[in-house]
Amino acid sequence: MPTIMSHAAVPLAGALILGRSKLSLPVIATGLFFAMVPDADVVGFGFGIDYADSWGHRGATHSLVFAAAAALFATAVLRPKRFGVVTLFLFVSMASHGLLDMLTNGGLGVALYWPFDTARHFAPHTPIAVSPIGISDFISDRGIKVLYSEAIWIWIPLTLIAAVGFGIRKRMS
Repeated sequence: MPTIMSHAAVPLAGALILGRSKLSLPVIATGLFFAMVPDADVVGFGFGIDYADSWGHRGATHSLVFAAAAALFATAVLRPKRFGVVTLFLFVSMASHGLLDMLTNGGLGVALYWPFDTARHFAPHTPIAVSPIGISDFISDRGIKVLYSEAIWIWIPLTLIAAVGFGIRKRMS
């Protein structure tokens, strides 16, 4: 997985592009939460759920169906004025987690198409260094390499996209 901080990059970029006129603070906060929450599946290890199980790490919680259901549910709870925009923002926020994980060079892949396909998938190109799960492993040379990889493949591209999107939005208003 990319680090938990890097999963937040997608909703942050989306919020900058769309702006506060389309997304309220509670919606943005929910998007940030949604981008990170799929990794809560690691608690399953403590209950004996195997990594490769459908509900194991990078399983069902990383799927597009799970992201769509969560986005629709949260939009219904938040009751925003812009239902479609908010639903799409929340869906992309959560779906981006599995998509970013597919770009990593470790793990078993992502059950992106669960429940229709329980196979785990990687992207054809996996340039992002997989992050260690434990904090002690993260504070190491490997952790620095992961952050460098994420800067190159996630943060810099999304910063550029957000800057262009923000500039276009400001110019149009």
